[in-house]
Amino acid sequence: MFLRWLPQAVCLVSVCVSLTLGYEDDIEVNYGDSYYNEITEGEPLEPTATPAPGPCKATDMTKWDKLFSMLENSQMRENMLLQYSDDIIKVELGSLRGEMLRFVAQYGGACGVAVETAGRRMSMQMEARLRESMEHLRQDRSTAADNSAGNNHQEKLLQQLLTAARTQAVRLIKLENSCLSNPEATGENLQQEVASAEMLVAVVTELAKTRAVLELALKSAQQRHLPAGCETALLFPMRSRRIFSSVTPDLPLSLSSFTVCLWAKPVSVSNRTVLFSYGTKRNPYEIQLLLSGTRALFTVGGEAHLVEARGVVKGGGVWTHLCGAWSSEQGIASLWADGHRVAFTPGVAEGHMLPDGGSLQLGQEKNGLGQEKNGGVVSGGSGGSESQMPGFEGGFDAKLAFAGKMTGVNMWDRVLTEEEISQLALQDGEGCEQRGNVVGWGLTEIVPHGGAQFIN
Repeated sequence: MFLRWLPQAVCLVSVCVSLTLGYEDDIEVNYGDSYYNEITEGEPLEPTATPAPGPCKATDMTKWDKLFSMLENSQMRENMLLQYSDDIIKVELGSLRGEMLRFVAQYGGACGVAVETAGRRMSMQMEARLRESMEHLRQDRSTAADNSAGNNHQEKLLQQLLTAARTQAVRLIKLENSCLSNPEATGENLQQEVASAEMLVAVVTELAKTRAVLELALKSAQQRHLPAGCETALLFPMRSRRIFSSVTPDLPLSLSSFTVCLWAKPVSVSNRTVLFSYGTKRNPYEIQLLLSGTRALFTVGGEAHLVEARGVVKGGGVWTHLCGAWSSEQGIASLWADGHRVAFTPGVAEGHMLPDGGSLQLGQEKNGLGQEKNGGVVSGGSGGSESQMPGFEGGFDAKLAFAGKMTGVNMWDRVLTEEEISQLALQDGEGCEQRGNVVGWGLTEIVPHGGAQFIN
């Protein structure tokens, strides 16, 4: 009986050996071989004789069978790697979750109650303090336009709030260190430690709101506040050939040196805007202080003698202090903006003497052009009445007119020093108390015309 099963056993062993040897062979795929699998219609299929397998003969594996077997093995290995990585991620996430639960159980119980109670107390204290601060702010806002002391008080108030915020930040850091270093401490002890602390987030939020309110109040006060302690200003409401102010100087203008200073806040600046102008029949451009865009211009003895400074005129309704100084000796002319010398030119009208008997205006110039004749008189009086202007018969041009506010107009018969001009240019100073001897603001006669007016 053993002899009867022996051939079949030998056949099975040989099949297994041939399969093993087939996997170990190097697989070479020749893509250059042509395989024609197309079946043309109408062609008879040739029968292929299929040899009958012997009892011990194994089926040979083609190259394609080997390739498919390798791909199947590769897919199995890829699935095993994915399953392995998935198991690792699940284990790590479970470990991380356990650590987080242990951390919350360790630190949340002792510090949670204390922090919540302290935060509630901080919020109540901060609300009361900010309510008190807002009351002070409303009281100060009413007096900020007339006195700079209100602005200083607001600055001190903001500084106190910032100091309080820093103090509470330090206390919260101590609270955090205490919670981390002593997690077993009871909630009652931590409440006693942070009884006077405030919430830092609430402090920062409320400080931001308070700062915004203070900035609006300061901006509003600056728009209404006159610089350098001046109590009045000239308002030129629009550009018009009828709107200007005439000045009667206290001394004759037959000068060999002078300094003219003023504060100006223009609404808009054209290509040529007149601030200060003095001229005679012979020369309408003896002295001119002009604006042109962001430039400031200063002329003596005619437009050929020009001193120019760029980028000194500010926009947005900001006060600008301008000074022009000239000396006949060596013809030195200088232009100053906000207390700084921004232009210096020698040889300007050297040896020249200003003539007396001219016409001095603010916000316009008498150029002798564009005049409206009506029986030999020129329109320019207040309320539209026609009257002859002092000095000489000449016209005004609306394109040259100044629109805005002007104050602190002064003129001296000498060249001021750098220190004197710097003091005049201080907005919080008392420059308006330093009045010129030729034209003194608040003392010299200045007559508004055509809608110009004095304001407080």
